[in-house]
Amino acid sequence: MGFSMGLQTAVVFPGMGPSRTPETVAFMRDVPEARRLVAIADDVLGYRLLDRFQAAGDDYAEAVQVAFMVNSLALADWAHREYGIAPAACAGPSFGGRAAAVYSGALTAEEGIGLAALLARITSEYFSTEHTDVVTHSFVRVPADALRGILAELDERSEWYDVACVIDHDFTMLSLRESQVEWLQQRVRSLGGLSLYTMRPPMHSAAFAGLRERAEKAMTDLSFADPRLPVIDDHDGATLTTGEEVRTMLLDTFVRALRWPDVVAALSRMGVRGVCVCGQDALFGRVPVTRDNFKVLPVTPTLVARRMAAG
Repeated sequence: MGFSMGLQTAVVFPGMGPSRTPETVAFMRDVPEARRLVAIADDVLGYRLLDRFQAAGDDYAEAVQVAFMVNSLALADWAHREYGIAPAACAGPSFGGRAAAVYSGALTAEEGIGLAALLARITSEYFSTEHTDVVTHSFVRVPADALRGILAELDERSEWYDVACVIDHDFTMLSLRESQVEWLQQRVRSLGGLSLYTMRPPMHSAAFAGLRERAEKAMTDLSFADPRLPVIDDHDGATLTTGEEVRTMLLDTFVRALRWPDVVAALSRMGVRGVCVCGQDALFGRVPVTRDNFKVLPVTPTLVARRMAAG
């Protein structure tokens, strides 16, 4: 891959996506790095993570969120063993920030697993009663000028919205009222764009300040160490070197937009030329802004299964 041959590298932990595959279950059960972290999770959670993961009926259930983080961390450990990955920095857009906090040393594995479970519960409880009519819709092939036109139309109609994520120059996630999704899909289509999916619960908006407050209160007794490895803030590309900065990043994920091009630019300025994307990712390692700037090594349970089958 060239990653262990002197290429300046960063580890990226992706945001959550579909993850319940046979390869993932086998990875959690059979691979030493995963088994170690699953055992820690079982002790922290008080239940068998793999069992709850397989039985979950919701892609964002607590056990699924914890398993996604555990697997991302285990994949990073596997990549270190298999490829000799020695990163100069790490980043964790959106949900991936929790794995980045552990990988960087700001939190222990036990603390990070407990925090992931806690935040999953708090988020579910919050959106069960707050902003129940809001979703986050993603779309591509709509560059910035055209997007400004869409937002201006929403402003003219006094419709609430917030930009949740800027993934690439023409790839945006927009939070808005669910009643406006069909209109947005039509406008995106009229501009030659492509709507992808609609997420519930929504994410990354200043309107969710109440959720941030609940999370901050729940994290009062959790101490963050200064990270051993710099963490790149997914909101603005800042380089974080203190525990308090990492803590703030995790809390701000509820209320600040994710801006992936800023992360790419920050890593490039550091001299990073390759990224090892550890986790099941259909987004951050695939978009042009990433591929145009870095060599990308996607480390997934499927890759591990292939390597193990090949001996």
